[in-house]
Amino acid sequence: MSDFPSPTCMPGSSAARLEPEALRARLAHLAGWQLVAEGTAIERSFRFDNYWQTMAFVNSVAWVAHAEDHHPDMSVHWGRCVVRFGTHDAGGVTENDFICAEKVSRIVSG
Repeated sequence: MSDFPSPTCMPGSSAARLEPEALRARLAHLAGWQLVAEGTAIERSFRFDNYWQTMAFVNSVAWVAHAEDHHPDMSVHWGRCVVRFGTHDAGGVTENDFICAEKVSRIVSG
């Protein structure tokens, strides 16, 4: 996960949609994430032992999203949260989505 060119997101309007080959290469290095929504987003489901842990994770994701000014869609359930990143302005997945997905993955990996 250390091959990302920038540790922080670029301003939204300057983020370009990644080509399919670049998407596959990035996904190969980001465990648990998959391409969804006809290739316009990446998504991962995170599982927890209880609702409190789920909500703590959601708040941590919100902090990352605020710090990066790049916000995912989240579906919150008892013991599970699905996080989806896609850049609407670019019409698909951008480097910003992968930067944030990596940071969200680090929340649960320590």
